[in-house]
Amino acid sequence: MIDRRDFILGSGAAVAALSFGDSPAFGVSPALPIAIDPGGRLTQGGWLRGRVAPGIRALTLDGQPVPFASDGKFLIAFDRDSGPAAQLLAVQTNGKNFTQPLTISPRGWQIEHINAARRPGGITDENYARLRKAELARISAARRIETSAQGWRQDFVRPAPGRFSGRFGSQRVYRGVPGAYHSGLDIAGGANTPYVAPADGVVILAASAPFSLEGNLLMIDHGMGLNSAFLHSAQLLVKEGDAVKRGQQIGRIGATGRATGPHLHWSIKWNERRLDPLLMLPVQPAPAAR
Repeated sequence: MIDRRDFILGSGAAVAALSFGDSPAFGVSPALPIAIDPGGRLTQGGWLRGRVAPGIRALTLDGQPVPFASDGKFLIAFDRDSGPAAQLLAVQTNGKNFTQPLTISPRGWQIEHINAARRPGGITDENYARLRKAELARISAARRIETSAQGWRQDFVRPAPGRFSGRFGSQRVYRGVPGAYHSGLDIAGGANTPYVAPADGVVILAASAPFSLEGNLLMIDHGMGLNSAFLHSAQLLVKEGDAVKRGQQIGRIGATGRATGPHLHWSIKWNERRLDPLLMLPVQPAPAAR
């Protein structure tokens, strides 16, 4: 669970006009080609679910094809550095197009300025370079696997207990040169603590021979281009091809790969866009003022 203060919601006005049929979004007039479900996160690192009306043959987000299910449902998302505006385009079977602009709220990221040059990370010899190239190829191939998983439709659950020891989007700048930003959420749950699937899915990668960076790596496809990765595991409890259910134990927290201590690094991608895992979890109302 997360607090509303952990992120900035997008402008409601940007999506308030999207509805059709008997599924109005925010109670507005029906009969438009696209509906956006309430509860999304129209912000950097966020996401939205919606539905297209019958008679739509194609949907794109900023020119990128967006698949939708037989019932018209779809999911879209925005990466950490998404610009302030995006556009959905629905192509109708009658040849007409419907466009809907979206306003993407910016967020403030934890940026640390270091008055030192960045130290080279990892091993830099040729053998390591070949090893890393092969590991990245396996990860890339896994993300290209398409399954019929339906987890993208669900509310996600937190995969493990523990404090958040690393936040999505945080970044160090070394004498003006930005390092890579933190691509996921770190949960310090304790060594060998079980972690669970945050939503239904299919295991697309289960690397129990540790990768150089990720260690024992588990990846789950939730469908519609949405997938989760779990790094540094002490043990994997599922294998490639397994269908898993939300809340099912899938691994144990460890410190394999490049890790300074036991923790679960949970990252989420929609196609090539990296999302903030916190924004996939249900929002808790802010505590009442005392």
